[in-house]
Amino acid sequence: MELKDKLISSFYALEEQNQEDQKMLEIRKQAIKTFETKGFPSRKDETWRYTSLRPILREAYSFAPQIAQELSLEEIQKYLVDDLDAYRMIFIDGVFAENLSEISNDKFEISTLSQAFNNPKNAEVIEEHYNKIRPSDDSLSALNTAFSKEGFFVHIKKGQVLDKPLQVLYLSTGSEPAMMLQPRNLVVIEENAQAKIIERHRSIKDNPVFTNSVTEIFAGKYSLLEYYKIQKDGSQASLIDNTFVNQKDNSNISIQTFALGGRLLRNNWRADQNGEHLETTFKGVTLLNDRQQADHVTLVHHAQPNNESHQDFKGMFDDRSKGVFDGYILVDKIAQKTNGYQKSDNILLSDRATAHAKPQLEIYADDVLCSHGCTVGQIDNNALKYLRTRGIPEKEARALMMYAFCSSVLSSVSIPELQKNADAWIAAKLGVDMGFHD
Repeated sequence: MELKDKLISSFYALEEQNQEDQKMLEIRKQAIKTFETKGFPSRKDETWRYTSLRPILREAYSFAPQIAQELSLEEIQKYLVDDLDAYRMIFIDGVFAENLSEISNDKFEISTLSQAFNNPKNAEVIEEHYNKIRPSDDSLSALNTAFSKEGFFVHIKKGQVLDKPLQVLYLSTGSEPAMMLQPRNLVVIEENAQAKIIERHRSIKDNPVFTNSVTEIFAGKYSLLEYYKIQKDGSQASLIDNTFVNQKDNSNISIQTFALGGRLLRNNWRADQNGEHLETTFKGVTLLNDRQQADHVTLVHHAQPNNESHQDFKGMFDDRSKGVFDGYILVDKIAQKTNGYQKSDNILLSDRATAHAKPQLEIYADDVLCSHGCTVGQIDNNALKYLRTRGIPEKEARALMMYAFCSSVLSSVSIPELQKNADAWIAAKLGVDMGFHD
């Protein structure tokens, strides 16, 4: 049985056992109908023309672990950012591990999504925001809506500043031969509120794992959110990250990814600017080898005037790895005084590596400042030669050049502990010691 048919059969088989309220059941039914109609995306879809899911979909995935796995804090510590004082949420095979998590506080609403649904005081927030900005015709986010049971919920109320970052870790233990996970996250940052979030997905064993994640983010007026996604996984782990943002006046949203390992890493990000004088930033560093692939597919919709957006992605690809950047800036007719910037720079470290870059602008306003561009090249041999004449060995010289290449993205990380870890991860991927410490 194909995975699509297996998923649909599983949904209807479990439907009668579902104890959720009627409204949530109707949301799930509508979502599974969307998935049933559209199915998994294929290369016939324009934004998937360079990416095939067929090898991933051949696996016989389980949708839930048969036996709950328990891990100690010592076992998961190496997957957390070193020395970081943060709230902590740990999910193991899609199940919240309360004993490994630390989210207790008296001011901020941080919980699992299931707990938020069951808490009457969150009813109004859930009603207003859950499943409100997910594209209705997107099959993968619809699939997540149909099946997702758990994820994290963050609600920072008006004027609050989250006193320390929230670190979320989704772990797969490999207890099943192959597993499919569908976490769902909801982040609501109210007016003049601020927060920082770090999210990571990691498989402990090399069993096939397919994660289809959806995150909805609502940013109120004058709010500030920094969101970091660590995508550093095993050779059989695939992650599709669907992140949707709705911004109001004077808000500032920054999402940054470190794509450093995985069979397929796919980031589908969309930001709708529904206010004025706001800013959206999408950034990413990609460093892959073997046959790994990373896609960044972005859309920033400038729906109101006097706004900015910045997209900056750096990619380095070795062996037979592949990178895809498909960026889109849409400027409505009323969105005058828009400033939109979009750039994708890529270095091929092997003759067999490939990079596809497709920056796009669709502009209906006449008073805008928008630019886009892409580069695909190799290491500058003249610069490499210069460094070698200064006594730097070739391997270290190449590493220094690649680190400098992505420094514009790395330098924007505002959490010192994360910055230090990111430096160490990249140095390890490059196989050198540049003075960074794990």
